[in-house]
Amino acid sequence: MKACESCAGRVEIGKNHRKIPVLQRGIGMILIYLPILTFPFVFISAYLTYYHLRMVGGKNIKTYSDFIPDRASHRYDLKSQITMNPTFKTSMAQSRLFWILNCTWYCPYSVALFEWHAYMVKIVENWWCPFTHEKKEGYKNAMIDKSFWHLYPEDLNKLEKEDRDNPIWNDEADLKPKSVPPQEKEKHEDPVLDEAAN
Repeated sequence: MKACESCAGRVEIGKNHRKIPVLQRGIGMILIYLPILTFPFVFISAYLTYYHLRMVGGKNIKTYSDFIPDRASHRYDLKSQITMNPTFKTSMAQSRLFWILNCTWYCPYSVALFEWHAYMVKIVENWWCPFTHEKKEGYKNAMIDKSFWHLYPEDLNKLEKEDRDNPIWNDEADLKPKSVPPQEKEKHEDPVLDEAAN
């Protein structure tokens, strides 16, 4: 099961872009930079979440830098950056600096910030709430060794088997050998092989 079943389809944007009025596209361009105003609050939220996890015992938690692509992995630098033919004289599309600032800094650092924050929020839910729901399979990138409920035997026994043994928040579930029920075992026994073994 995917984290978001409805997100599996391809977003349609390229086939529509040139049909949109120029003024509307211009306003859209401005809107993409306004989220910069929220970044301080997202950073605060992310670091509060990070230190919450550290203070309750979390270790090996990925940091923001783990989500930022290596600078050397970017295809272009300022000297080699390609540009577009301008549709009007003052268009930023003809500027190498415009593309570098957007595609090497703004976009990847924004994606990294929100991915890091989402990763930690998933850890928080896996830690405090080891209860299955339809989206939990999408939390596999934030697996933990044990949930809070797995620490205390009296509480562990209250969990449904699927929650108790879920490897997303319990590494012991990965180590347990898969046992075959006796009735299933009988179904798979081959009388010819059994006789040969005797």
